[in-house]
Amino acid sequence: MIKFLDLQKINLVHQQEIEEKLIQVFRSGWYLLGNEVKNFETSLVNYVGSPHAIGVANGLDALRLIFRAYLEIEQLKEGDEVIVPANTYIASILAVTDNRLKPVFAEPEIRNYNLNISKIEALITPKTKAIMVVHLYGQVCWSQELETLAKKYNLKIIEDNAQSIGAEWNGIKSGNLGDAAGFSFYPGKNLGALGDSGAVTCKDSLLAKTIRTLANYGSQEKYVNEFQGLNSRLDEIQAAVLDIKMKYIDSENDRRRDIAEKYISNITNSKIILPLLPTASKEHVWHLFVIRTDKRDELQKYLLENRVQTLIHYPIPPHKQKAYTYYNHLSFPVTELIHNEVLSLPISPVMDIDEVQRVIKMVNEF
Repeated sequence: MIKFLDLQKINLVHQQEIEEKLIQVFRSGWYLLGNEVKNFETSLVNYVGSPHAIGVANGLDALRLIFRAYLEIEQLKEGDEVIVPANTYIASILAVTDNRLKPVFAEPEIRNYNLNISKIEALITPKTKAIMVVHLYGQVCWSQELETLAKKYNLKIIEDNAQSIGAEWNGIKSGNLGDAAGFSFYPGKNLGALGDSGAVTCKDSLLAKTIRTLANYGSQEKYVNEFQGLNSRLDEIQAAVLDIKMKYIDSENDRRRDIAEKYISNITNSKIILPLLPTASKEHVWHLFVIRTDKRDELQKYLLENRVQTLIHYPIPPHKQKAYTYYNHLSFPVTELIHNEVLSLPISPVMDIDEVQRVIKMVNEF
């Protein structure tokens, strides 16, 4: 069986380094808010290029904390509107609504599935205060037009960078393009921990200080609470593992690019719509390799019968979820088409050439 993602194999590549570090952290007796977190935050700052990095418990919290901090420093207020892509994982939307902000959905660009930047200006109202871009599947969502719009209307740009660590636009890493960015290090991500974890990067020192405080019960000094905060901290073990794996992120992303290019060059089945290679290869880190077909269910069944695992990212768009019944009446045809047709093929830095060729063969024979 070709697994969709062989996490065990991915982590065993770094087995010796990880096991040595885990023993070291275990024996240290210090498991929260220690040197391992500081070291990883420094590595993330140096890698992304952003002035500030704050380790948190997971990717959703990273985004939630960004909006919450903007509320606390009074750069946003409850009821403000945030333009968000309709085509995204629900966490992007939860971060907005959790803070009593209003998501305003925008359709994606059908060619790359990211937010269609040309549709944004028509959605801007006096209550619009921010745009959330999601670098979906690992591809940067950015343009000069986006920057111009943000400046024209004085809008914050928040990046959902959960899937795209290492991607670049004009030499700038995702996570350092907007005002603030949320990262997820869920085990299946390109940079994955051994459990839940995440981080925020940002440019504003007051925002960074507020996020760090909010994530620690709203406290900078023990038992002294400035805010009604939450408990969302990156632990020492996860930080230590991430700091090791960070050294290999570029080479592993390059391997993903190689596989994506092989898929695109060699999958010739006319029933399949392939993703496009970006003009600049570094704009995409191929967290997911997503194809489309109106025979999605049949293809998935056929591939599984032929020992190739696939997944659907994502079957139900956020505005059609039961959690958001008050948005169920909305219609976003491009988003809904995408969610009905997408299928993710296996892609990872530990796939060997025989596995890649077998996936290509099976998709072509469908």
